[in-house]
Amino acid sequence: KRWDRMAKAFTRCGKEITIAVRQGGSSPDDNPSLRRAIQNARAVNMPKDKIQAAIAKASGNDGGADYQEILYEGYGPHGVAILVETATDNPTRTVANVRHHFKKGGGNMGNSGSVSFMFNKMCAFRLKPDGVERDELELTLIDYGLEELTDGEDNDGNPILIAYGAFTSFGDLQGGLEEVGIEPVSSGAEWIPTATTELDEGQTDEVLALIDRLEQDDDVQSVFHTLS
Repeated sequence: KRWDRMAKAFTRCGKEITIAVRQGGSSPDDNPSLRRAIQNARAVNMPKDKIQAAIAKASGNDGGADYQEILYEGYGPHGVAILVETATDNPTRTVANVRHHFKKGGGNMGNSGSVSFMFNKMCAFRLKPDGVERDELELTLIDYGLEELTDGEDNDGNPILIAYGAFTSFGDLQGGLEEVGIEPVSSGAEWIPTATTELDEGQTDEVLALIDRLEQDDDVQSVFHTLS
């Protein structure tokens, strides 16, 4: 299962790299989105040769697959709202699969806008806490759009700091981190629920089973939800 998760993470990062290259070119120095995609790939221990191969393929004559980023919305069991971010070269296949996952998992897929209003789209930067003066960093980054600096964990359970800001502040906050000499471990957009739903253990397991089904789909990049 660990290898399956790793393979899924590499696939997700490969798509992110491909989209970044096709939108802004193959030079990380001139393409902030590609720099961010490479950071995220390194954060999941994607080998350097695989990163370079993804960049080369996306910038080659065939350009690799032409991925579209599509957001799907729906409800899981017990009224839990779910957002599904996808990157796909075949939207017809993807929408059918996502609808099937919702149905099999005891939920139902909704129309665009049916649940996204329950979330705020935020930018999130994951930082190593070593050597960071937290209060000083927080005061500095507020001028660049920081809304919250909170504790978290990386994929291996190690402590990290997560800097959140409005998605429109992505560039400013990234610039602020560069100004103070901090390179994020990873960064990206996240949908943060404005309110969460608390369920009992059995109900929670039902929702998590649906989320797991969605996350295992090759076209799914991320899943966000209102489960507490």
